[in-house]
Amino acid sequence: MSEKNFSPREIVSELDRHIVGQNDAKRAVAIALRNRWRRQQLPADMRREISPKNILMIGPTGVGKTEISRRLARLANAPFIKIEATKFTEVGYVGRDVEQIIRDLVEAGIGILKEQSRQKVKAKAHLQAEERVLDALVGKTAQAATRESYRQKLRANELDDKEIEIEVSAGAAGVPSFEIPGMPGAGAMINLSDMLGGAFKQPGVKRTVKVKDSYKLLIAEEADKLLDQESIKNEAIDLVENHGIVFLDEIDKICLREGKGGGEVSREGVQRDLLPLIEGTVVTTKHGPVNTDHILFIASGAFHVSKPSDLLPELQGRLPIRVELRALTRDDFVRILNDTEASLIKQYVALLSTEGVTLEFSDNAIEAIADAAFEVNSSVENIGARRLQTVMERLVEEISFTAPDKTGEVIRIDADYVRQKVGDLAGNADLSRYVL
Repeated sequence: MSEKNFSPREIVSELDRHIVGQNDAKRAVAIALRNRWRRQQLPADMRREISPKNILMIGPTGVGKTEISRRLARLANAPFIKIEATKFTEVGYVGRDVEQIIRDLVEAGIGILKEQSRQKVKAKAHLQAEERVLDALVGKTAQAATRESYRQKLRANELDDKEIEIEVSAGAAGVPSFEIPGMPGAGAMINLSDMLGGAFKQPGVKRTVKVKDSYKLLIAEEADKLLDQESIKNEAIDLVENHGIVFLDEIDKICLREGKGGGEVSREGVQRDLLPLIEGTVVTTKHGPVNTDHILFIASGAFHVSKPSDLLPELQGRLPIRVELRALTRDDFVRILNDTEASLIKQYVALLSTEGVTLEFSDNAIEAIADAAFEVNSSVENIGARRLQTVMERLVEEISFTAPDKTGEVIRIDADYVRQKVGDLAGNADLSRYVL
């Protein structure tokens, strides 16, 4: 499996549908993603030599760093994990160690491959699920004619609301497991049935469900029976090693700032633990060893208090591509509300349409919303595009509350309405209660 064959221009175009501006960051991730595909076209000996050029995104909060990573993950169709650097501690301290990142990435890879494999066997699984539903309806010993009669009714959806009793596997939830303190990746649960050769295998659980609801459970169970689990694990490891992407957020929070002494638990230690992971090492997982040489790491941080040079020099060297994301302007806010594919305006219009209320925003209303958000960001705390959520929620709060009583009405929001509802949000000097 490989990333979809997008050119850098197509990747940037896809990101433009959801994220305003930040062209430098979009170009950097587009090139990095395309280079994964280019590397796969090379002979094996050259492929081994080419390592990904890891990226460091620098920019204030709310400008699109995390959103770029989320959208990139969907485009890549590859194992992807977003984690906060602050969640990890140095080996030897209580908490998660950085190798857990790779373990989680392998689980993400297995999830992708399982879903793809389930789609391939879905038709067969559906037939087997149908047989189990018929067993529950007429019994295994029913005559062929009776069984066929019920099959026709089943396929005509005539039995959808009939309740049946089915037996489904207990799943992992019922399997005894425990955690080993102090073990690398102490968050990993050890499954006792894995260790003791299935001695703890759970019997099936009987459930009473409607026929239409039983299919989802039974198809999933039958599909899993048809999967080659060992092959999926091996493919997942290969997928992670060659196509995995790790987005490491809040990396500025693990900087040891100048003039600050100890007391800040193991910040530098976390950086040192990240070094071999980003440079390339072998991490042991329960599915097998994983080589991190060709995993792409994208780190990001606001660097308000610290600066990139406060990172360990070795870590700076392992993040060679630096991209600065600029703060958003008032015009950017207008474009975010107007041009993005699932803008807040479209979201609120869609939400209220479920109540039979038609919500309309005039152009000057959208500009007034952008003005209010930009002014509050300038006077209080700049939280970027997230401020639009504060303003929009305040703006439609009354409408949302009374919407069930206004079915069939058309509500038009103009600039005067915006100023009436959120004017004090921008004008009041003491805005601390409105800061998210």
